[in-house]
Amino acid sequence: MSEVDSFCVLMLRLTLAAVFLAHGYNHAFRGGRIAGTAAWFESLGMRPGRLHAWAASITELGAGALLALGLATPLAAGAILGVMVVALITNHLGNGFFIFRPGEGYEYVLVLGLVALALGGLGGGRFSVDRALDILGGGWWQLAATAALGLGGGAGQLLVFWRPQRRPAPTEAVIGS
Repeated sequence: MSEVDSFCVLMLRLTLAAVFLAHGYNHAFRGGRIAGTAAWFESLGMRPGRLHAWAASITELGAGALLALGLATPLAAGAILGVMVVALITNHLGNGFFIFRPGEGYEYVLVLGLVALALGGLGGGRFSVDRALDILGGGWWQLAATAALGLGGGAGQLLVFWRPQRRPAPTEAVIGS
């Protein structure tokens, strides 16, 4: 990887890390804090909400920190991808593509998830702890591992914990009423 390639990877890593550090911090310490995040997750069908509020916050903060350092880059990227898979399915997919649509569309979470996947495959680059330790230099197996962790982890979490409220079935009109 050339120096400019590594610099571009660094920019992507730091940008994605900042987004997830801020997001995790916001979930845990701002707005409604864990209690508010838990209530929102419950409303999306992620039960128990408190467990998922903590899990999402810790994952976002931990993966953000790892990504900023370029340490265990495929693991950090896979964790971010997993969070985005859950967000996509539970909250964004049914609202169309654009984020400005009511309910927030999926363009934002799609971009964040795919950038995370790409970073997992590229590795941390020259300016990373991974490089300093001479580990996880990128490649197809890292891309596959990032995808498996993110897609598998997100799918597993949804299968075990996602219980959205069922919409009431439409009632038939009573003839003669």
